[in-house]
Parts: sequence; C-alpha cells; structure tokens
Amino acid sequence: MIRTRSLTKRFGDLTAVDDLDLDVRDGDVYGFLGANGSGKTTTVRMLLGLVLATSGDIELLGESMPASRGSVLPRVGALVEGPGAYAHLTGRANLIAFDAAGAGAMKRSGRSARVTDALEQVGLAPGDRRPVRTYSLGMRQRLGLAAALLRTPRLLVLDEPTNGLDPQGIREIRELLLRLNAAGTTIFLSSHLLGEIEQMCTRVGVLDRGRMVLQDDVATLVAPTGRVVVHTPQIDWACELLGHRVESLGPGRIVVNSTDPAEINALLVGAGLSVSEIGPLRISLEDVVLRASESA
Repeated sequence: MIRTRSLTKRFGDLTAVDDLDLDVRDGDVYGFLGANGSGKTTTVRMLLGLVLATSGDIELLGESMPASRGSVLPRVGALVEGPGAYAHLTGRANLIAFDAAGAGAMKRSGRSARVTDALEQVGLAPGDRRPVRTYSLGMRQRLGLAAALLRTPRLLVLDEPTNGLDPQGIREIRELLLRLNAAGTTIFLSSHLLGEIEQMCTRVGVLDRGRMVLQDDVATLVAPTGRVVVHTPQIDWACELLGHRVESLGPGRIVVNSTDPAEINALLVGAGLSVSEIGPLRISLEDVVLRASESA
C-alpha cells in the first residue's frame, strides 16, 4: 500500500528525511513513530505529493507518486497536521463543500447521506448548526477525520489524529479506526502516543532524526522474552529454590530464565512460598522504541 525507496528530503543544509524505506502492507495498521522534529510530518506530506522529495521513490496503492496523484488520491483519505475548515460554516456545510470539490470522484447523488454518515462515525452531530469557529480543538480534529472518511478510502493517512481529544475521545477514535481496518481499510498512523500505537497497530516504523531505526511487526517486538518475572515478598527464599535460573533481582521481583510460568509457580508455591504475581516477561513497545533510538 505504501512503499518508499531511499526517500530523502533536504531543506538547504538540513536533511529532514534521510534514505527512508517504508513498507506498509495491505491490511496494516501501521504506526509511524518519532519525536517532534524527527521528520514524520515531512514524510507524510511527501507521500501525498504536498512536498516534493529531493530524491528517492514513492508508491501508493501500487502507483508512483506524485506522478499518479490523479488516480491515487481519490482512493486515499488524509488528515495532515491541523485540519483546515471554513470557520464561518457549520461542520456539515464544510463537508458538503469538500465532497463537492471531489469532481468526478464524488457523485452529487447520495452526498447528504455520505456527509451524515461521516459525521456520525466521528461522533459529531449532523444537525449541529454552530459554525466551526466555535469548535474545540478536539471537535475540529474529528471534523478533519470525517473529511478523510468521505471517500470510503482504501488507505487512510493520519498525522496525529487524536490531537486535542480527551481520553474518551481517543478511545472512540481508536475503536473507529479498528472497525475501519477490519472492514478492509489500511491505516498509516503518524503519532507520538506509544500506548495508543501499541493497542492499535500491527506494524511500526520508528524515525529518529530523519532515519528509520526500526521497522517490524508489533507482535514480534513485544513477544515473550523467554523469561518469567516473579513478584514475591520472600526474595531470598525464592532465590534458594530457583538457584542458577535466577537472572536478576529487584525489590520484591525476580527475573527467571524459563518459558513456563506455571512450572515456576508450582515449584515456589509447593515449597510454601507466597507468590503475589507471576507471568512471562515482555518488553513494552516504549522500551523497544527507546532502545532503537538510543542505539541509532
């Protein structure tokens, strides 16, 4: 769905994106991670033809960009940085104007139903007659997402789509995106919210100072480590029972070289030791991302 080869963007002496190879596959929810200033938004703008690359190649939906933007972009929904809107119009009127600007790609028949559906999907009232200038940041973000959904896109490219939303709003948008993905929409999501990415995404790419430092399946990155973590108030006794299998210690916590928590639990509890918590040791996506950035 998205593929780049040696994609590079320079602004004078500044290299914003450096030799980037993206691989977003059909059906992915792809999390594009990086700190502010890492080059994420510049990359998104190049993908959509809003900024020309200095060098490298871009393919969206199997076609070259920006050369094929006329056939590609009608099948792509996008929300980049802050959503734009006519401040004096209602949200519904803005979407009607956007829908009408789609020329041949957007038929006049069914326009009202398309707009109503898009507003309802993002949690905005279709009958709200307030002008957009009265909207909160979160409402404006929802409106921008509604505009991205009007064309029932095969590919959604979203830059910080939950910006300005409260926790409930973030959860609602997350559930919406997962429903869209289950129905066949591939999603490319640029964000710095690691918790949201870990809950939603199937694959991630990590950008650090314009360079890709990590790209892999989330399930692979946070897979069990072949270790078991045991929480117990009786650390010394547990170490005696487990012997050489103990790899590290912490306050009330032992890391054991084992892939079988049940076997470790049976050994400890069978000896009369109190175990408050036990399970496979996993590395969080946050730890993976931080390690990748630090080693870059």
